[in-house]
Order: sequence, then structure tokens, then C-alpha cells
Amino acid sequence: MGLNILLTGVSGYVGSVLAPRLLRDGHSVRGFARDPSRARLEDVPVLAGDAVSGEGLAEALEGIDVAYFLIHSMEPATTADGAFPARERQAAETFAGAAQAAGVERIVYLGGPVPIEGRVSTHLSSRRAVEEILLGAGPCGVAFRASIVIGARNRSFRFLVRLVERLPVLAVPAWRMHRTAPIDERDMIELLAGAATNQEVCGQSLDAAGPDLVTYGELIDLIREHMLVSRPTIGFNRLTVTPIASRISALIAGEDHALIGPLMESLDEDLPPRDDRAARLLGVRLHSLDAAIEHALREWETTESLAAR
Repeated sequence: MGLNILLTGVSGYVGSVLAPRLLRDGHSVRGFARDPSRARLEDVPVLAGDAVSGEGLAEALEGIDVAYFLIHSMEPATTADGAFPARERQAAETFAGAAQAAGVERIVYLGGPVPIEGRVSTHLSSRRAVEEILLGAGPCGVAFRASIVIGARNRSFRFLVRLVERLPVLAVPAWRMHRTAPIDERDMIELLAGAATNQEVCGQSLDAAGPDLVTYGELIDLIREHMLVSRPTIGFNRLTVTPIASRISALIAGEDHALIGPLMESLDEDLPPRDDRAARLLGVRLHSLDAAIEHALREWETTESLAAR
């Protein structure tokens, strides 16, 4: 029997891919966005509202069984709403209260990984705070911690592809030696979709990770190889992420520094998964990193050309 599902962030990357997957499972999906016109999805009504202020939340959550919280506030701050960690916490607290009032049984959250040891960046610390708020907001909270999602529309992946494509020499700072386990977009969507009904995942934070643990330097090399681009790489062991470096990288990749700056700060620590419980509990067979990169690049090429592909 299908469930009534609210999908916040429906106009974003993950939400727009997850919505049709949930529909295929027979669920009734309702979207929630500040600007419904940006959500171009068939068979998904989208209500207007704001999770920070709470505007429209009561109506959006009425009759909902499962709510997906896919809201990340990385936009530049304004005097009115403050820096992104404050906005993210406020949105989570407002959403949690509204979900409790509406009797929502399950909240599913997609956040970021937490270093096993070492410093936690502002970006990842904010994700962790949101996770804790949402896990305690109802009978069944589920949180996924994902590093880089390998998909044609994922901004972290696109950022790396653009650097490989546009830099004649890849100058990689010291963070190239830090490790992570990127996950295929297809696998991430399967995990999220399965979390709507699986009882074993209730109350858990799960690492959404692929099967291959690599350094960021190795990840860049794999992307370069799949793009068939020859680029000499220079490693700088004493060069770490700085505001200047992140601004230059954002400019080269054609990205907003308000997004890239915090993301690059998160590269300063190892981010290996704690375990593989997510895939095991939800019965998802994971794609290899090679398969993920090739699939993402092929999908990218359906709308945009890439160098030497």
C-alpha cells in the first residue's frame, strides 16, 4: 500500500531524482519548495513555503506518513537570516515541530559524513546538528550521511569535473591524501527510497557510501581517466585549503564560492564510512566507483559536451 510522502527540496538535485522513484513504488508524493515553479515534475503537486519561517508547513504536512528533509542552506547570508548553520538549525527545528504536530511517523534526512577523528568543518558540523534534531522528531527518524554523490547534476562532482576539464595542470593541495567513499547517484536514490518503508533503519544514522574508499587525489585521477583527458598533476603537501584557493577554484569551475568554500573546507579531514549497514539493511547492491563515474559522465553528455569525450 502506498504512503503519503512529503518531499522537501523537491526542486533540488536529489529531490527531483527521488520523486519519480517514489512514484514508481506506488506512493503519493507532495512537494514543498520556496519557489514551486522551479520543480518541473509531472504528477507531483508542489506547495509553496519556507522551512525557516514555517510558512506553509502545516498545510504541506497534513496527512503525511513520511517526510523527506532535503533542505541545505548554503546560500550567502543576509542580515535578516544569518549564516547558513543558523538557518539550517532553524529550518530543522521548525520542521521537526511542525512534523510532530502533524503526527508524521517518519522523517528521512540526507546529510553529510562526520570525521571519525579530527576537526569537523562548519559545513559538516551543521549537517550533524540538523541530523540530531530530526532523529528526535518522531517515532522513526532515519539519517543518511553521504560524502560525494556521483551524478551528472551533483554540484560537488560537477566542480571536480570542471577543474579537470579547465585546468592545464592540476595543482592539488594537501587534502588530496584524505579519503572518502563516493556513492553512485543510483545507489543513493535506492537507499532513500527504501528508507520510506524499512523498519530496521528507524532511529539510525547510516553512512551512505560506495564500495571504494579512495583519496581525493585518486578520485580526481579516475575522473580524468574517464574523461580521456591528460593532465599533469602537481601535489603540494604544505598547501591546505584557504579562502583564496577556494575562491580561485570556484571561479575556474564557474561555481558560487558561497557553496564551494564550505565544501572545500570539509576536505581537510578523512571521511571514511563507519560501516556498510545502509546497503545491507536496505538490500542495495552498490555500483563500483568506476561504473558511477562513467554513468554520470554519459548522462552529462546527453545535455552538455565534455572535453575529449
